[in-house]
Amino acid sequence: MKAQILKRIAPIDSRPLELVELPTPQPKAGEILVKVAACGVCHTELDEIEGRLQPKLPIILGHEIVGRVEKQGAGATKFNIGDRVGIAWIHSACGKCHFCRQGDENLCPDFQGTGCQANGGYAQYTVVPEDFAYPVPARFTDSQAAPLLCAGAIGYRALNLTTLEDGQVLGLFGFGASAHIVIQIAKYKYPNGKVFVFTRSGQKEHQALAKKLGADWTGATGETPPTSLDCAIDFTPAWRPVVAALKALDKGGRLVINAIRKEETDKDSLLELDYSEHLWCEKEIKSVANITRRDAREFLPLAAQIPIIPEVQEFKLEEANEALILLKKGKIQGAAVLKID
Repeated sequence: MKAQILKRIAPIDSRPLELVELPTPQPKAGEILVKVAACGVCHTELDEIEGRLQPKLPIILGHEIVGRVEKQGAGATKFNIGDRVGIAWIHSACGKCHFCRQGDENLCPDFQGTGCQANGGYAQYTVVPEDFAYPVPARFTDSQAAPLLCAGAIGYRALNLTTLEDGQVLGLFGFGASAHIVIQIAKYKYPNGKVFVFTRSGQKEHQALAKKLGADWTGATGETPPTSLDCAIDFTPAWRPVVAALKALDKGGRLVINAIRKEETDKDSLLELDYSEHLWCEKEIKSVANITRRDAREFLPLAAQIPIIPEVQEFKLEEANEALILLKKGKIQGAAVLKID
């Protein structure tokens, strides 16, 4: 099979992914072999490639996978051959620790990330435990469904963690793959609320997309919104939006950081953090760590019900490096997706 493989940590501008031929993996007991049709391109891949998140090298990246069941391992009976399935960031968890027992398998010490500790979807085939694959609603194309598996599911988790109530004001900092899905969930679930979107200065196309999807106000990070925010979600790889979001929060507001890593080059922005201006009056900060299977199982039917139709830019498997470079530069409208032949 063809696969894009990462063998070394390097700047994405050096195009470190290598297109190679590898043996097609075979499913073990309880696993399924999936023929990949599409795989979303996520900012987490940039974190892995550039070393902010340490993957198991060499690794096939990709954790927003849509494909069809090609083969079943011994004892795998949950899906039939030919069924369309999705695979998300959670590749497996132990199922036995106290985190797993209470439904917080995203915090399991043996958590395995798809495309990080286990090979992912930047390839023609991949394997996954059948309990960590999900039916994909028929209304989505393969490319539309791919970003729902991470950008959508993790955005759904982040939105739930804000404890937002109908009628309140939600701020979204950064407007890429995840945020452009979250705004659609928020406008559906909280029709009497408002959503303010903050982007990098000059990102007029991102702001235009936000307005198209129902944003009540758009501006650059650091600008003062019309009213204070009750809740906010930070989707960016930088520290500056965290400080800006805290300043924009109302008393008792909560900021959820939907990012696995922050870029170290931006950490000096934290020096601007002032207790009385940014944290006093019971403001909260909460991070998002991975997703659970429950997030994906709940979100995919909801996405079909709303419906959420992601904006996607398609690339060939051979163009994975180029797609990631554009993602880092903030030049992807909506979500980037690799179409796998």
